Amino acid sequence: MKLVIELRRHERRQLLKAMRKSTDPHYRVRCQAVLAYARGLGCNQVARALECAPSTAANAARRYLREGIHGLSDKRADNGAPKIDDDLLAALLELLAHAPGEYGWERPTWTRELLALTLREAGIAEVSVSTVARALERVGARWKVAKPVVACPWSKRRRNKRLREIAALLRRLPKHDVAAFSDEVDIHLNPKIGRDWSLRGRQPLVMTPGKNAKRYVAGAMDARTRKLVWVASDRKNSELFIALLWRLERAYPAAKRIHVVLDNYVIHSSKKTQAALAKLSGRIVLHFLPPYCPDANKIERLWGTLHANVTRNHRHKTIEALMAAVTRWLRLPVGQRTAEGRARQVAKNMRRAHAARRHRRFVAA
Repeated sequence: MKLVIELRRHERRQLLKAMRKSTDPHYRVRCQAVLAYARGLGCNQVARALECAPSTAANAARRYLREGIHGLSDKRADNGAPKIDDDLLAALLELLAHAPGEYGWERPTWTRELLALTLREAGIAEVSVSTVARALERVGARWKVAKPVVACPWSKRRRNKRLREIAALLRRLPKHDVAAFSDEVDIHLNPKIGRDWSLRGRQPLVMTPGKNAKRYVAGAMDARTRKLVWVASDRKNSELFIALLWRLERAYPAAKRIHVVLDNYVIHSSKKTQAALAKLSGRIVLHFLPPYCPDANKIERLWGTLHANVTRNHRHKTIEALMAAVTRWLRLPVGQRTAEGRARQVAKNMRRAHAARRHRRFVAA
């Protein structure tokens, strides 16, 4: 039996208004199906026009004839109270703030199944794994890699005092002085494994050489300009750090004093390093951070970007090839050390070339 829908003017306007205001795409399709039926189209014609199944168009028309415009709304609204309420979200946030071991589980990390089981055993709610997944999305939870940290042995007062002193030094740095953040980074031939985009069912594979080889890079990043001074070696010893100090001294010949902010690694305060500093006649002054405070050393972010752009999941077969890639990256200008920075530079160069061509055409005309 052919479905026939006759709409009065105010009914048509009501449908159009409801369709435009709704953010539910399925509701909009149902409204469009009713409007198409009112224009005299058949079921198959409506389905082709809306790119939906014929049954979807026919069901929308029947619901409108039976219940009016209210019949087009989503019937799941009548299912009762939603399972994801404020109490469930608050309980989920409380669970995520603690480790599973605090609730009697042997597993060290949370899973959606374990969260659902804990919520049920605590008498908070009995929900499915898919409901937990939607609740995690609601609270903004993400599947992240944990960051290893070590507690600073200093008292909180002593630690904050040293950090304030270094911050004041950088803030009040004299015009003819230079300040730099310094640290060393290990380059391993065995690649650092990290996340990458891949198709469903296909795990990215990274061929490792098996036998590892290491190189070490010592760098100092200017606190003002982010200019990088660096040296590399096959050993992480006092000679590596002393080579960096002499490279710094040559890189800033006009600087009255060079302040270096660094951690408490043993090579930074060895007898050889102290002798080298004495030969530099006090031009380089070391300022040690509190123990185990890598976040206060801004060059650590640079090393993280180095790993993300060069060493993570790399395919180099020899340490020489890997170090060549590291060297090329370290020599890049500050703004081009990431893919986004290089893309911005390419776009900037294209705009300049376009402006130059327009100027030449203008002059020629």
